Amino acid sequence: MLYTNLNHIESAAQHAKILEQNENVMVICGRMGPMCIPVYGIAEELEEEYTNVKFFDMEFDNPEAYVIRNLPEVRGFMGIPFTIYYKNGKVVKATSSIQSMGQVRAILDEQFGQPVEA
Repeated sequence: MLYTNLNHIESAAQHAKILEQNENVMVICGRMGPMCIPVYGIAEELEEEYTNVKFFDMEFDNPEAYVIRNLPEVRGFMGIPFTIYYKNGKVVKATSSIQSMGQVRAILDEQFGQPVEA
C-alpha cells in the first residue's frame, strides 16, 4: 500500500478503465522510498492546479503493475518511480527516478497544456 494522498490504482482492470474514462492521466508507479516520495508530493501539490489531469499512484511491487512495468517506453529504466503520462489512453511521455517540480510541470504543460486560471 502506498501512503500518499493520490488516488490508488490496484488492478490492471482499474488502470484500463481509468485510461478509457480520462483524457489526461499521470500515473506514478513506485514504492515508499527516497526517490519516489518526492514525486508523489509534487503530484499531490500539482493535482489542484492541473484540473484537466487525473493523478494516480500504483504500487510497483503489485503484480498488477505489470501494465506499467512491461510498457516498451520503460524498457531501459533503471530507477523508480516510473512516471507515465497518458493522453487518450496512449503513453505520451515516461520518466524514471526522482523528478523536480520544474521537470514534472514542464512535462504536464507540454503534454496536456498549462493549467487554466480559476
